[in-house]
Amino acid sequence: MATYLDFEKSIEEIQISIESARARGDDVAVDILQKDLNREVKKVFGNLSDYQKLQLARHPDRPYALDYIRALMSDAQEIHGDRTFRDDPAIVCYLGWIDNQKTILIGEQKGRGTKNKIKRNFGMPHPEGYRKALRAVKLAEKFDIPVLMLIDTPGAYPGIGAEERGQSEAIARNLYELSDVKVPLISVVIGEGGSGGALAIGVADKLAMMRYSVFSVISPEGCSAILWNDPSKVEQATKALKITPDELLKHKLIDDIIDEPLIGAHRDKKVAAEALKSYYLNALKELSVFSKEQLIQKRYEKLISIGSFKE
Repeated sequence: MATYLDFEKSIEEIQISIESARARGDDVAVDILQKDLNREVKKVFGNLSDYQKLQLARHPDRPYALDYIRALMSDAQEIHGDRTFRDDPAIVCYLGWIDNQKTILIGEQKGRGTKNKIKRNFGMPHPEGYRKALRAVKLAEKFDIPVLMLIDTPGAYPGIGAEERGQSEAIARNLYELSDVKVPLISVVIGEGGSGGALAIGVADKLAMMRYSVFSVISPEGCSAILWNDPSKVEQATKALKITPDELLKHKLIDDIIDEPLIGAHRDKKVAAEALKSYYLNALKELSVFSKEQLIQKRYEKLISIGSFKE
């Protein structure tokens, strides 16, 4: 059953009416209601606040990494384990084909349903997850295969075990190693990009965000707790953090925005998957004109250009 957020209630009501008209076989009513639905979608989604976009990024029906992998990849084979400690289910790695392009796809997976959420640790990777991702990237480099990385995490897991096994070192190692990999790296925020947990698979030649995704150094809840000690300030914190794609593109912190369906990827997963695939393949074409040395140099220049200051 579809889940509707508070600001989507008017859309839900029209959708229920459409389903009722279809059940009655009333095609005329369906056509009229469909036009009403299209108008309501434009009205609601054409004027979203930053906090509403955050809610969409966390929508329980939003497609996760495995949804995109199943929609995009053929002959997909999973890569398990970091060869040091264990296999972290919060990060999935697959080798397969996207159209005619051999690809290694790495994604952060949140999980659906209580049992699966616990298994995937709510999409919060342990250090072995990041080490698994790096192992997959090194495999891609060895066989000259481009890498697509899908970011979707509240952040790296902050538990005692993760810290004991070197969480910060694992993230830092990924930042260091990915900056020098000799194959094209394309990273896309598909939902929630939280802190170092997102950055660990966010060093890329192309960093893009889906229309209703967010990318932030801290969650708005954490920000409001630290600055105001007041959970009611979440909306204010969301706006102040400037975590939406438009803001991040304006500040040149990302390269592109992928135009998912206006009503959201959770309402039209097939179109969202096609948009992601089209972006990935087009980005590879853009990067194919560069030699490996040029690719690394451009990546380096991109990384050191981030941020601005005045003396």
